[in-house]
Amino acid sequence: MRVIAKKILRDFWEKHPDCEQQLKAWFKETGEAEWKNTADIKNGYANASFIAGNRVVFNIKGNNYRLIVKINYDYQMVWIRFIGTHAEYDVINAAKI
Repeated sequence: MRVIAKKILRDFWEKHPDCEQQLKAWFKETGEAEWKNTADIKNGYANASFIAGNRVVFNIKGNNYRLIVKINYDYQMVWIRFIGTHAEYDVINAAKI
């Protein structure tokens, strides 16, 4: 998968250094993955949640942070749509971000 864009993650972990290693690991694992469907994601991320518009919510650092991505399986592309604290996640519309 090609992840767009690492800078978003880097900017976030600079503000929240406690999640740096988890975000780096997610980026590396996702970059090496070849997800074809939601089942492929569930195999590696059992706690991932799937929402409308091919969006996936990943729990980062024991659910302290939430990462929302949009995936195009055919083109093997992952766009980072949101990264934030659990409290910040609670006030957004995850299906439309």
